[in-house]
Amino acid sequence: MIHCIAIDDEPLALQLINEYCGKISFLQLDKVFTNTDEAKNWLSQNKVDLLFLDIQMPDVNGLQFYKNLTDKPPVIFTTAYKDFAVEGFNVDAVDYLLKPFEYDRFLKGVYKAKEYIEFLSSQELQLNSIFVKVNYEIMKINLKEIELIEALDDYIKLYIKPNPVLTLMTLKSIQEKLPPRDFVRVHRSFIVPINKIEKFSKTKLVVSGKEIPIGSSYSFVYDQLLELSKGK
Repeated sequence: MIHCIAIDDEPLALQLINEYCGKISFLQLDKVFTNTDEAKNWLSQNKVDLLFLDIQMPDVNGLQFYKNLTDKPPVIFTTAYKDFAVEGFNVDAVDYLLKPFEYDRFLKGVYKAKEYIEFLSSQELQLNSIFVKVNYEIMKINLKEIELIEALDDYIKLYIKPNPVLTLMTLKSIQEKLPPRDFVRVHRSFIVPINKIEKFSKTKLVVSGKEIPIGSSYSFVYDQLLELSKGK
């Protein structure tokens, strides 16, 4: 199932997208927004596979809104102004729908997005190891062997068996190397592998027998884990 949201300042446009999405079995429209600030707040705490985004809106330009997103999901731009098409594709848009668009054209764009999302997923599945510098050597780390990642000043500690390793890098930099579907940052000092979480609450979780706090800035993680646990 492809989870998506739509952002447009015109309620009628959102109504049409909602109608079209309802006809496509593999598409789930989770939320619609007429306000980009609300959309940005929602995206900061929720993962989405596809974004339908208007360009010409009163509060912000949709292109600029997309460029400013930290985590950029695949996007299909929807607009009444064809002059934005080139700029839309310059930010790697999956498609560009010129209003008013018919269902067949909408479906074509969605299928393009589906192929692209499936491609990204296949690439992600191929990522099963990373390389890190340990002392004066480059060491290959199997992602399935990582039980916990902890920040220690300028170093990070990778808990793997039989012995943990230290590497000179930041938690943010290693997070960028990790597949987000498999690892989640729960604290300014900890990243955990999702499949090794034994139990969790709103304030802490247990990974491989070790209790880890959930930081106040990462309270949204509880809701994410709750949703994942429902899907198991």
